Amino acid sequence: MDRRTTLATFFGQKSTDQAAVTATAKPPVMSGLSPYTGPFEYEQAAHLLRRAMFGPTYQQIRASADAGLDATIDQLFADNPLPPPPVNHYYQDDPNVPIGEPWIDAPYIQGVQAIANYRNQSLAGWTIGTLLAEGVSLREKMTLFWHNHYVISDINDPKFVYRYITMLRQNAWGNFRELTKMVTIDPAMLRYLNGRDNIAAAPNENYARELLELFTIGKGPAVGPGDYTNYTEDDVVQMARVLTGWRDTGFNSANPANPVGAIFINNRHDQEVKQLSHRFDNVVITNMGNEEYAHLIDIIFSKDECARFICRKLYRWFVYYLIDDQVEADVIAPMSQILIANDYEIRPALEALLRSEHFFDMLNMGPMIKSPVDFILSVLKTMEVDFPTANLNQTYRLWLRFFRDALPPMQQVYYALPSVAGWKAYYQEPVFYRNWISSATLPIRMQFTTTMIMQGVTQLGATVKVDVLKLVSQLDDPFDPNALLDEFSKIFLPQPITQGQKDALKEVLIPGLPDFEWTVEYSDYVNNPNDPNLAAAVETKLRNLFVAMTSMPEFYLS
Repeated sequence: MDRRTTLATFFGQKSTDQAAVTATAKPPVMSGLSPYTGPFEYEQAAHLLRRAMFGPTYQQIRASADAGLDATIDQLFADNPLPPPPVNHYYQDDPNVPIGEPWIDAPYIQGVQAIANYRNQSLAGWTIGTLLAEGVSLREKMTLFWHNHYVISDINDPKFVYRYITMLRQNAWGNFRELTKMVTIDPAMLRYLNGRDNIAAAPNENYARELLELFTIGKGPAVGPGDYTNYTEDDVVQMARVLTGWRDTGFNSANPANPVGAIFINNRHDQEVKQLSHRFDNVVITNMGNEEYAHLIDIIFSKDECARFICRKLYRWFVYYLIDDQVEADVIAPMSQILIANDYEIRPALEALLRSEHFFDMLNMGPMIKSPVDFILSVLKTMEVDFPTANLNQTYRLWLRFFRDALPPMQQVYYALPSVAGWKAYYQEPVFYRNWISSATLPIRMQFTTTMIMQGVTQLGATVKVDVLKLVSQLDDPFDPNALLDEFSKIFLPQPITQGQKDALKEVLIPGLPDFEWTVEYSDYVNNPNDPNLAAAVETKLRNLFVAMTSMPEFYLS
């Protein structure tokens, strides 16, 4: 497997065959959904944690390998408490929210834009803080998955956004059908896809169309005018009528008696009979008032294609983008049957995937390009960057720097997705994950790692930076440069590197010097840790090494 093919052109490797750049060189994986029974050691634990969470640390991976696959899966799916809500981190003039207190249910003050501003900042910073504090858990990876699936974007009320993302987080591996019902009348979604404007006198089809095409069953190939494999254009029309009558409440409201929520207004609802097409067995829906939307979703989920549709998306999120006939037959089909047998509960099907021979096949280790969120956290978390905790405003401002300064140039921003279809990396054929890397975004990624390793990021007098001396002290044998390179390669890279690559890295660490020179220099530092000259010499060499390692194509992969 040439897992470097996807990055070759951007790292200066030339190819005379354009097809080699635009098509994957990864051979087919023949294993299926049968439970994995092989060894669960460091390599397997690292693969599982890198895919199921963001930026696992060396100690987390080693602890997982020691605990075993069953215990690690249980830990990933543990029902941990939700993260504490975002708070007022600095604004002194909010009479409803003292500094240090949550604002998620507090009204605004009419005409005071600064309150919305600080809450938006708080939400953004808190989002990074939540990712940093996730622990060994699948919840944050699944929360981002659902955010990319049930897209909202540019909702200009942080209370609405917080309610939406909390709904996804609470139901991270819960029931797909029931979550779809919650999303359908979520106030942020009612605004984003015009559900609030959908009334009997003037039905709006935006949400009904995306409910079918993107959220539940998928379109499928066209088989006739207005007729697709899984639904028809008339189904969109009829379902829009079913969904009439809902409004959001509390948007940017200064009235404490008008909280964030959704209400059903009967006289805005189409109370006439609706009939779906042959794709849904010509079912007739009579007026059911505020329960009609839920009945409609039950009808959609009576079709098995809903299970296959979401299983394909989960596969692309956790395993690989290429779904060929073999993957469809040996992974997607049995996974979808597990989902159906469990009444659309996500956990049993997802757990089967993460426990499968297919997931742990060596060909699936390392070919996924990290998303920007994953990339940034693979620096901040894997390299154990410490954030200050004594000053609330300082902490939030530092988190906010990464949300606002690092993610947008890399083209992945929470709460501001580019389209209702989500990020292109998970749906746009044939490029998929390679959308993350371009001549514009690659230098930005390289600059980010170099900045974090060399000088760090400073905000309000506090600097966060990779502590290379702390990381090297945690290795089993930091005195041997060869062992040091082997261990750092295991920590930072998804598969072993070649001897030639190790030799090049050692030349960065101790250019032109024999191995014992590192042993002597590091020993001198360990024996005299307060000597600034010895510390600086070791630190400089390690920082140069880290920059070199994070500039390798392998560091961009998971």
